[in-house]
Amino acid sequence: MSRRDQLGQIFRFALVGGVNTGTFYVIYLLLHPWMPYFAAYSLAFVLAMVGSFFMNTYFTYRTRPTWKKFFLFPLTNVTNFVIQSAGLYALVAWVGMDTRIAPLVAAVVAIPFTFLLSRRILVPGAARAAEPAEAEPRRSASAA
Repeated sequence: MSRRDQLGQIFRFALVGGVNTGTFYVIYLLLHPWMPYFAAYSLAFVLAMVGSFFMNTYFTYRTRPTWKKFFLFPLTNVTNFVIQSAGLYALVAWVGMDTRIAPLVAAVVAIPFTFLLSRRILVPGAARAAEPAEAEPRRSASAA
């Protein structure tokens, strides 16, 4: 995969992430008055994750969604969920941040992890493409 293709994926991932974060946040704010903040957060997270799966398969990575990918995709978000949940709890309980703002702050920290994990699940061969190409012998300056 060329650098241009990789940058395109990163740009599309960021765009999808922005849309997904907005969707999550709107759902969270709609649920927040009706249930405890963590329950609202969890339900909004799950609903947004389903949307994220389809946006990432079709738009970010331009791959075909399958049931296998759909069922594996939540695994990529487990790390995201743990990082965001711990961040949410810490920001609310320890820092005293407003429960309407804390989820956005926690989400920003989890973005790089989500990109790398989702790419491994949704793009066949992405794990091999991400590995350094050390199998090729290096040329020394005198051999050139």
